[in-house]
Amino acid sequence: MVLSRKISFIAVASLLGMMAGIVQADDSSFNGLNMNLGNLYRLSYAQSRSISPENFTGAKGQGGMAEEGTGANAARDLGQGWKVSPSVDVEAQSTLTLAEIDGPGAIQHIWLTPTGNWRFSILRMYWDDEETPSVECPLGDFFACGWGEYAQVNSLAVCVNPGSAFNCYWVMPFRKKCKITLENIDVNKMRVYYQIDYTLTEVPDDAAYFHAQFRRVNPLPYKEIYTILEGVKGRGQYVGTYMCWGVNNNGWWGEGEIKFFLDGDQEFPTICGTGTEDYFCGSYNFENKAEGRYQEFSTPYTGLPQIIRPDGKYKSQMRFGLYRWHIVDPVRFQEDLKVTIQALGWRSGGRYLPLQDDISSVAYWYQTEPHAPFPLLPSKDYLEIQ
Repeated sequence: MVLSRKISFIAVASLLGMMAGIVQADDSSFNGLNMNLGNLYRLSYAQSRSISPENFTGAKGQGGMAEEGTGANAARDLGQGWKVSPSVDVEAQSTLTLAEIDGPGAIQHIWLTPTGNWRFSILRMYWDDEETPSVECPLGDFFACGWGEYAQVNSLAVCVNPGSAFNCYWVMPFRKKCKITLENIDVNKMRVYYQIDYTLTEVPDDAAYFHAQFRRVNPLPYKEIYTILEGVKGRGQYVGTYMCWGVNNNGWWGEGEIKFFLDGDQEFPTICGTGTEDYFCGSYNFENKAEGRYQEFSTPYTGLPQIIRPDGKYKSQMRFGLYRWHIVDPVRFQEDLKVTIQALGWRSGGRYLPLQDDISSVAYWYQTEPHAPFPLLPSKDYLEIQ
């Protein structure tokens, strides 16, 4: 019994320490992959590297050498080493390789600020020479700003800072290779400033691969369930949900239950929530009762950072952006996973109303490879927000 409790404590402490700065208890697994306030004093043979337009390969001692770039004119009196290449232009209908790294190692932080339409910039990530991406998602949605408008996000996994600074802190290990691309499906050129911080180090045998998948249904057919994720095969853990919820009815929209179908669950799930705002760790309609209105909030694990309200002119619908990170409570699966959520409001007689809303989502999870191919990403016109 004592040994069992000790093992449980180590597992929980390691998880908390990874993302929340609590002392890491499992000394044997320390390899510099996950630094936090509890182990910053520990030495490691891991090598720190960073890729940006000032060092496209991340090679040691090769930063700031550019003589051509988007800052060349501004640096014309100063020359090499003076911010000659701070950004990259991505032509219309083209794809930029942001990073290509030989492993083993792990992405630790991504900072990025783009111009253009955030729904028309598609982020993809590939691990270990896989043919289909483990991450495929519009840029804004991946960074919890899916409505194409800035909203400050202050969480452990994702931060969005003024004026449009996207930051991601999900740890993304790889053993052989990492490739990250950005496709511009717009008809206009975009410019992107970015920095990808990573470490070259041994990766533990039990380290799973990071995945993120985008979906959208607009409108949701009457009495249909919205699927956040399905078809996942393998072993892993579900670690986060971001949702854009565009409401097409008057009244409250968040009575629907989220459901996690684990390891062979069929008609009924193992985990079932009690309401949309409950899953996102709010209550009673996210209402500020003193002001009689919805209340934005952003916390380490959950948030409603974005509420786009009707303006009496052209903005006619309520729109919400919500996130829920399962950092201290990952949903673990051994064989397969499906995640759904209902869209429910109220109708006459105190009855639930199945809603026909505009719903988008990003599911974040870790799993063993190979992964099942993702559903085809919606077309540009279907991705567009109106």
